[in-house]
Amino acid sequence: MDRRKKREKTTVTKPSTVDSQSPPKISPSEAFIVTLSSVFGLALALYVANSGFSIDLVTDPSRTIFFISLVELPIVILLFSRYRQNPRKCTYLQALGRGLLAVPIGALLNCLGAIALGAPVTFQFLPKTINWSLMMSLFTTVPASCVLGSSWAHWKRIFAQTRPNGSVEYLICLPAHGAVIGGWFGAWPMPLDWEMPWQEWPICVSYGAIGGYMVGLVASCLFVLASSQHVKQT
Repeated sequence: MDRRKKREKTTVTKPSTVDSQSPPKISPSEAFIVTLSSVFGLALALYVANSGFSIDLVTDPSRTIFFISLVELPIVILLFSRYRQNPRKCTYLQALGRGLLAVPIGALLNCLGAIALGAPVTFQFLPKTINWSLMMSLFTTVPASCVLGSSWAHWKRIFAQTRPNGSVEYLICLPAHGAVIGGWFGAWPMPLDWEMPWQEWPICVSYGAIGGYMVGLVASCLFVLASSQHVKQT
C-alpha cells in the first residue's frame, strides 16, 4: 500500500513541474493583437513626431527615436508581461519590473555593440547612439526579459542558437533577429560616397532596424497562425 501511495504522489506532482517549465502559449488572435499593437505604436510615434513636432528620422533622428521608444515602451512591456513563464512564481508586476530593468541593460549592450561595429563615439553623436540603443533594447532584450526573466539557458537557446520553442518565443525571437539584421543591412549605405543626408548615423540604421522588426513581427504572427492550423488538422 505504501508503494502505491508513493507512485500516485509522483504521478500527481510530475505534471505540475512539467507545466511550470513549459513555454507559455498564445492564441493566433492574441498574437495578432501583439503584432498589431506593436506596429500601431511605431506608426503612431512616427505620425505624432511628424505632425505634432515637425520632426522625422532624417531631420531630427535623436528626438524621433526617443519618441518611438517612449511610445513603444509601455506597449511592449504591458503585452509581453502577460505571457511570462511560470506565472505562479512570477507575478505580473514582477514581469513589468524585469522589463523596465532590461531597458538600460539592453541599451548598454546595444550601445557597446554599435560602437564595436563602428558607430561614432564623439559627443555630437552620443545622444543619437544612446537613443538608438534604447530603441533596439525594446526590440530585442525587453520582450525576452518580460517572458523569460534571467534564465541564461533560454536566452542562449533563443538568441545564440535561434531555436525558439513555442509561439511566444517566436514572437520574441523573429522580431529581435529582424531588427538586428535590418539594422545591419541599413548600415551598408553609410560609408558610400553619396553625400545624402539620410546616410548620417543612425538614420538608415534606424530605418533598417524598424523595417526588420516589423517584418519579424508579421512573420512570427503568421507562424503562430500556421502552427495553430497544423495542430487543428492533426
